[in-house]
Amino acid sequence: MPPPDNPQSNRKTALRELVQAETILQIALVLPLATIIGWAIGDFLDHKLHQSWIAMLGLAFGIAAGFIQVIRMANLANRSNDAK
Repeated sequence: MPPPDNPQSNRKTALRELVQAETILQIALVLPLATIIGWAIGDFLDHKLHQSWIAMLGLAFGIAAGFIQVIRMANLANRSNDAK
């Protein structure tokens, strides 16, 4: 006769899967959002300072910041999966 399911173990497993899904969602959203935010700040400064090059600089900084954050989050997710 198999042992009865442990509800506490099922909750922990479900919570772990939910946290992993949330981490993957964060990784998927951070790069496009960082790019858009960088461009938006640069575009705002373009209009305020009457320039035409700051939006491209903001876009480049947003892309770089997004890639850095994606790499950090992926490394953190990889470390947490290795610890299990």
